[in-house]
Amino acid sequence: MTGRTSDTAAPTGQYRERNSTADRALDILGLFSESKLSVSGQEVATALGTARSTAYRYLQSLVRNDFLEEDPGGGFRLGMRVLELARLARRGYGLSEIALPVMERLRDTVGETVLLTRRAGGAAICVERCEAQHPVRISYERGSVLPANAGASALALLAWLPEQQCRELLAAQRLQRFTARTITDIDVLMERLAQIREDGHSVSRGELDVDILGIAAPVYGPSAGVIAAVSVAALEHRVPDRRLGEVVGAVRRAAEDISGQLAVVGD
Repeated sequence: MTGRTSDTAAPTGQYRERNSTADRALDILGLFSESKLSVSGQEVATALGTARSTAYRYLQSLVRNDFLEEDPGGGFRLGMRVLELARLARRGYGLSEIALPVMERLRDTVGETVLLTRRAGGAAICVERCEAQHPVRISYERGSVLPANAGASALALLAWLPEQQCRELLAAQRLQRFTARTITDIDVLMERLAQIREDGHSVSRGELDVDILGIAAPVYGPSAGVIAAVSVAALEHRVPDRRLGEVVGAVRRAAEDISGQLAVVGD
């Protein structure tokens, strides 16, 4: 009985020790920050409340497993294994997961509904939305298909395509007129798209739905191509001319933020 008890107790003790060691290792990794890219053995010992010899044992264990490496300037810096884990962690985030927090901030900043759209052939599809709380609801739902020739999002998605590809996409479908402001002439549309490229964003007033204003900016993927558009949709009277520049700037910053995060994911 005594032998069996002893055999059982040893693994339990070892398990507790492994947990303790893991906690110390995490504490060491947690010392690194944007402003602290290297740590010394003494800093680790102080942070852990241990002797320097004990701190060095933890540090050497992390070095052996490539979580840390010796800094040529002295101390220790993060190792290649951490970089690899960071790369894998970033790849676990998709477009929607990255975009949604940015979209929510944009909605809260401008007080209007925010959409994320992607191109599917010649059309645009709403893949995410963050709705603002207004008495009149703007009903662009997830999965809604938007035409190629009307609305800020669709135009932003087409504007950065090669001209010939864009013309072929537009020519392959019947361009509908939704309001008196809808453009159905391909040559006129191509001129409009060229202006959107020059401006860096699109503004649509009542082209898809009467009284709806849309402002969209392109979202770039890791390879620098436009893969989506982020936009604000609002009743036109809620974004008068005096406020237009403010909302355009907010939309563009949101698109740049999403693009920047996607570039990191694609590294």
